[in-house]
Amino acid sequence: MVRQSPIQIKSYSFSQSIVRLYQKLKSRNEYILAIQILKSGTSIGANVEEAIGGQSDRDFHMKITIAYKEARETHYWLRLLRDCSYIDQQESKELIEKVVELQRILFAIKKTLNDKMKASG
Repeated sequence: MVRQSPIQIKSYSFSQSIVRLYQKLKSRNEYILAIQILKSGTSIGANVEEAIGGQSDRDFHMKITIAYKEARETHYWLRLLRDCSYIDQQESKELIEKVVELQRILFAIKKTLNDKMKASG
């Protein structure tokens, strides 16, 4: 098996947490917000995987940028779910910390690649 990068491991683990949150929300008959958080939260890892399988630096950059945007959107939905009392403070704190960490990593990857692409002309 191919060794996974830290961003792959973290984004996959986060996706699992989001699926569990989706199931919890759905069991409480909250379908619309459940779908929103499921789509954006699992899209982070899916785009990371697509980036790693990218055909060029440009393709990699585009998918990492999408993953970063999805992480920002997920952060929004988590705050909304917390502030509307769909999830408690502790659960939201843990998920928000994880998504903020993903945002930081993805931003750093994006910035490094931007610098590399500028340097190569």
